[in-house]
Amino acid sequence: MTEALKQTPLHSVHVAAGAKMVDFAGWSMPIEYAGVVGEHQAVRTSAGIFDVSHMGEIELKGPDALALVQKVTTNNAARLAINQAHYSGLIYPEGTFVDDVLVYRFTDDHFFLCVNASNADKDFAYIRDHATGNVKVENTSDQYAQIALQGPKAISILQKLTSFDLNTIKYYWFRKIEVDGIPVIAARTGYTGEDGFEIFTPPSKAIYLWNRILEVAEGQVTLAGLASRDTLRLEAKMVLYGNDIDNTTTVLEADLEWILKWDKGDFIGRSALMKQKEEGVQKKLVGFEVTDRGIARHGHEAYIHGVKVGPVTSGTFAPYLKKAIGLIYLPAENSNVDQEFEIDVRGKKLAARVVPTPFYKRPR
Repeated sequence: MTEALKQTPLHSVHVAAGAKMVDFAGWSMPIEYAGVVGEHQAVRTSAGIFDVSHMGEIELKGPDALALVQKVTTNNAARLAINQAHYSGLIYPEGTFVDDVLVYRFTDDHFFLCVNASNADKDFAYIRDHATGNVKVENTSDQYAQIALQGPKAISILQKLTSFDLNTIKYYWFRKIEVDGIPVIAARTGYTGEDGFEIFTPPSKAIYLWNRILEVAEGQVTLAGLASRDTLRLEAKMVLYGNDIDNTTTVLEADLEWILKWDKGDFIGRSALMKQKEEGVQKKLVGFEVTDRGIARHGHEAYIHGVKVGPVTSGTFAPYLKKAIGLIYLPAENSNVDQEFEIDVRGKKLAARVVPTPFYKRPR
């Protein structure tokens, strides 16, 4: 008997809006509403609203909370100020990914990790198993719904519902505020390449808050599903766990050395990664664009001079850029910009080349 899909607190809203619902990591989630391209373009030019309540939340509290975060993740959490967040890797001793996470610092001894939906239980167990001293590790995923409001008009729309000056919250910072009288955590983060907020709210208030945002937006917000979230994040070269990174890929291979803070002291995976850095990686994650007519997608095999070099990890037609783009691990010696290769798409070889990333950067 198949297990029933989990539902977010906003499930009924999506069904009522006519969303196409799919199984995503065991959750019933809206993949699209009126169409991926329109939802994508709305986020780039105005604003889109996403239900990301399926994401997991893990909290670490106590005098040894910082030490635990430092031990299990790659970035330097000691540098985070109160109300600041950063992107980091939760890593195995081999230097490969348990998950990629956002780390938020609430106080000196209270850290909050937002993790991928499919990994929440695994991440919680991994962190808890490495806990020592005076620290409490809690999986608090059930205590939060999460709404992402993304796009150039996102800040002005949300501002209508709060007296707190949202422009005082810098990129990758957050604050506990009230939105229309509801206590939330408003984080100026996102997975689209656009400005905006990810709003952690009590599950019981999610539908009310979702509807109020749409109400005050006066048509400037588009309902957006997971499909457009995927095309948006790919244009911005934000990796997806399970596609671009997993327990077989290291932080260095994934071109994420910027989240490795070698000077912070020892952490899980440091010695393996340092050895790999000294010896040089054998493969590297790069961005490409298809120069023929056609679209390369996840799993399509690539070839250099007739030799198979690996599958595409993420690939799509980028609605805003109007070109076919993707990510792939290529041999290190073939990973430079302008390297040409071919991708087998249902028996047809499409020409592609390595290009600089991110593919898209929002205007500042």
